[in-house]
Amino acid sequence: MEMKVLLIEDDPSIFGMIKQRFAQWSLQVVGPRNFQKVMDDFIEEKPQLVLIDIQLPAYDGFHWCREIRHISKVPILFLSSRDHPMDMVMAMQMGADDFIQKPFHMEVLVAKVQAILRRTYDYVEEKMEVTRFNGAVIDYARSEIMFEGQLVSLTKNELFILRILVEKANQIVSRDDLMRKLWDDERFVNDNTLSVNVNRLRTKLEDIGLQEVILTKKGLGYMALSQGM
Repeated sequence: MEMKVLLIEDDPSIFGMIKQRFAQWSLQVVGPRNFQKVMDDFIEEKPQLVLIDIQLPAYDGFHWCREIRHISKVPILFLSSRDHPMDMVMAMQMGADDFIQKPFHMEVLVAKVQAILRRTYDYVEEKMEVTRFNGAVIDYARSEIMFEGQLVSLTKNELFILRILVEKANQIVSRDDLMRKLWDDERFVNDNTLSVNVNRLRTKLEDIGLQEVILTKKGLGYMALSQGM
């Protein structure tokens, strides 16, 4: 299986050199389209590894490392010309797996990347179940939603309901369909319990600033309103 690497590097020559060399080892390298919205590319591309420089346009590498760690355990390797020990300490404290100083030998970089990928994916095939909805990041594996720095945890039923509604965004899902899916998943709810779960879910979303995300369509069911973000 070809592995995908997200390379967050603003130097075109370094980016091109790494991309060309990694292709020889069946490693697909992709980069951010907008250095102010790196997380959009991370979520869309679902890479198996992230290589990241510290000095970047808009936000530095530490910022993006922290953002990625909020939602994923994907291996992160720093590449940087900065050689202060505190940079390495900060990278490791934020959850990085390794730190390589520039200039580096390509053979060393390839060997480290292969070792990290082998160590990570030979034992655990991690499926990243993360999606973005109306600017919020929904982590299905952790039953959490993050929006503008605020985090809320959901119960299994609340998460299940949210997932169904988000997957059918801007479409009405009937109460009968919701209850049928919950029953099929062995989550035994009645009509009243469904109402309680939906209201609780709506309140949690509102508490972190997500207003009017779940709409009640009287006599029809519920709808997750997507704002196209």
